[in-house]
Amino acid sequence: MRPYEPRAYTDAPRAHCGWALDTDWPVLPGNREAEVAIIGAGYTGLNAALTLAEAGVDVVVLEAQAPGWGASGRNGGFCCLGGSLLDPEGLTKRFGDAAARGFVAAERAAIAHVADRIDHHDMDAQRHSDGEVMLAHRPRHARGFADEAKTLASHGIATEVLGKPDLERLGLGGPGFFGGLHIKKGFALDAGAYAVGIAHAARAAGANIFAQSPVTGIAKDAAHHVLTTPRGTVRAKHMILATNGYSTDDVPRWLRGRFLPVQSNVLMTRPLTAGEQAAQGWTSDLMAYDTRNLLHYFRLMPDCRFLFGMRGGISASTAAEARATARMKRHFAHMFPAWRDIEIPHTWSGFVNFSPNLTPYLGPIDEDPTALAAMAYHGNGVAMGSFAGHLAAKLVLGEDKRPEVMRKPLTRFPLPPLRRNLLRLSYPFATLFDLI
Repeated sequence: MRPYEPRAYTDAPRAHCGWALDTDWPVLPGNREAEVAIIGAGYTGLNAALTLAEAGVDVVVLEAQAPGWGASGRNGGFCCLGGSLLDPEGLTKRFGDAAARGFVAAERAAIAHVADRIDHHDMDAQRHSDGEVMLAHRPRHARGFADEAKTLASHGIATEVLGKPDLERLGLGGPGFFGGLHIKKGFALDAGAYAVGIAHAARAAGANIFAQSPVTGIAKDAAHHVLTTPRGTVRAKHMILATNGYSTDDVPRWLRGRFLPVQSNVLMTRPLTAGEQAAQGWTSDLMAYDTRNLLHYFRLMPDCRFLFGMRGGISASTAAEARATARMKRHFAHMFPAWRDIEIPHTWSGFVNFSPNLTPYLGPIDEDPTALAAMAYHGNGVAMGSFAGHLAAKLVLGEDKRPEVMRKPLTRFPLPPLRRNLLRLSYPFATLFDLI
């Protein structure tokens, strides 16, 4: 039982993905035991496995496809602040000032965690970009940047408000934005290379990672979780569920209606020449996104390819995917008209994951402290998903370092089988509001 059409969970949506993965991983060969079993080999599961293996724990990771196959190998490579749909002010209103500050501190720690993983394990992740730039697609948004900068400064995050001349000076000109806010925290990376790097680091530390080993059932005996796959079972004292937007509604049954996958589409051009970059007025390597509700995100990569992504897809059928890809290309051509005829060899799609709480969750499944779930990063899983995996491992090891915001019990969407209709209802209003 999954929220989208079966095609969404096949290789089709990532057939032309621009990120390379390593598919040379063994299949679970039979029955075995472990101290900890992890379901899902994305950023969350792999970071949990690495932390546990480094602590000497016998850990098994079960992945339905190959490490990084899901959102971890399809995202835009933005390692940045985020994880919740609530901004610092929204977090303060809901949880109080101390909890909001604790979560923003966790956002900063998440970026540092990924940077440390990359450096410590010498990954060729193609890091670049001094933070990120939020670009105003309407004048009223630009007028609000000064207040937003003050809010971020109160959390120790350096920013710079940019006017239109600053955008031109920084090589962020051309698309017709009215100003920007340079948030000087975070960096961009090769999403696939980072996933592969974490997987190899976890294996080198002693983690047992099995691909093509989907978990089809979960049971519990007196002291163990029993995870069933097509070719064997794993019995483990502890379990971490790390499947995020590629979860099912029935494995375990507790998940039903507690997550909402949201499609994101991405394209990647061929390398752009210096002349082509100058013609568009975009020469910066800063990762950027705009202030739309259905946002666009984009960046010039170290090899001069340009990555552009957007939200808005509702169905994963072949026809719907073709429409979403065509819409993305139209938006790209409109925003970057000098590149409208540039070749685009890579297009793909994947799921980000929303929760009813609008915040990430890291905590027990059915109040069982030996079974944890870590999920719902709201499109910012490179940093927060990685850090959540690390924190989940620490929790298994007896160290509870979770921010208060992530402890809030995960509720259910109303009418779980129909929850995709929330997107059908909200997207037209979001699109209309973006025009105002």
